[in-house]
Amino acid sequence: MNARTLFSLFVLVTPLVSQAQTTPEGKLPDAPQTLMSHQQAFLNLPEEDRKSFVKLITEAERLFQQKRIFECIEELDKASKIFVDSPEIYNLRGSCFVEMRAFDKALAQYEKARAFTKDNASIDFNIAEMYFVTKEWKKCSDLLEKILKTIPPQQTALGRLVEFKVLLCKKKLGMKDEVAAMAEKYDFLDDSPYHYYAKAAICYDENDLVKAEEWLAIAARIFTDPNVLAPWQDTLVEYGYIKSFYGDDSSPAN
Repeated sequence: MNARTLFSLFVLVTPLVSQAQTTPEGKLPDAPQTLMSHQQAFLNLPEEDRKSFVKLITEAERLFQQKRIFECIEELDKASKIFVDSPEIYNLRGSCFVEMRAFDKALAQYEKARAFTKDNASIDFNIAEMYFVTKEWKKCSDLLEKILKTIPPQQTALGRLVEFKVLLCKKKLGMKDEVAAMAEKYDFLDDSPYHYYAKAAICYDENDLVKAEEWLAIAARIFTDPNVLAPWQDTLVEYGYIKSFYGDDSSPAN
């Protein structure tokens, strides 16, 4: 799994950071009724503490994007000394553990993040990813289907990727009719790699590796930006269709 790729697809909204950046000098804004308790607690911090927190979180995100994972964690630890009740800290620390392939630790961090903020799709997506890589197919499918309802129609890339993961989960759950229907849901005119990767998944199931590779090659010729295909390729690796670089369970997912 490439946590950096997923991070760029589904970025966590950081309300604490945005609040700190828009607060007028020397004056706290009137608190809207919709503020959650941790957000209100953050606004109650001294101005300088809020500014320092924003700086540390921003730096941590920059380090994470550069895959400087241990340095990122150091910045998050500093930020937590200023304000520990931040979903941003736990969410990003969880993504650091994903890079280390410490999935149990990552899931624990994501669940802490979710405890602070209800129905945050980005956090839910990260948790679903942990269910996917640890093969908890029913939990993963249920959560991804919930997330699908929150994705705007214009976010085609993310929506199709989530649907593809649901297809794979349902295959593991033995839901053959639903899998067959989902595999034919989009054709080659769709503005995503879904059609080609769904076809490749069916070929992998039939042990037709040559045909599966042909479908993936067609996708690569059409979607020439490697960043577009990276999360789809990662999904095939996580599922077991393609051998993992890390040498973990990569047996065919039949």
